[in-house]
Amino acid sequence: MGPVPVHQGSAILIVEDSGPIRLGAVDMAEREGFLVFEAANADDAIAILEAHPEIRLVFTDIEMPGSMDGLKLVHYISLRWPPIRLIVASGKMLREHAQLPDGILFFTKPYRQSEIATAMRSLLAA
Repeated sequence: MGPVPVHQGSAILIVEDSGPIRLGAVDMAEREGFLVFEAANADDAIAILEAHPEIRLVFTDIEMPGSMDGLKLVHYISLRWPPIRLIVASGKMLREHAQLPDGILFFTKPYRQSEIATAMRSLLAA
């Protein structure tokens, strides 16, 4: 048996208001060996982050209902929990228009799950 991947068992949070898309992302992340938490909106995501300081990465959609969208969420997380790595996806917004903090990876929907998995692994290995 080879060495355990750096990301193995790393806790991540997936924030996506669409149930089927969230389920697909959760399944992909669990197959990668991540400990996965999930939220349907930013308010739930913040509550989960407050309760689980072991979370090291957040993968979020931009367009979602609630008190803040994914864009406001990533700004909030980057200020409150600077060590947490962030990946953002959007079906409508382009990277240039997203005005994201530095160091955040952006993917356009529909994305390939393999690309997200690779991004997760590389961010957590850094």
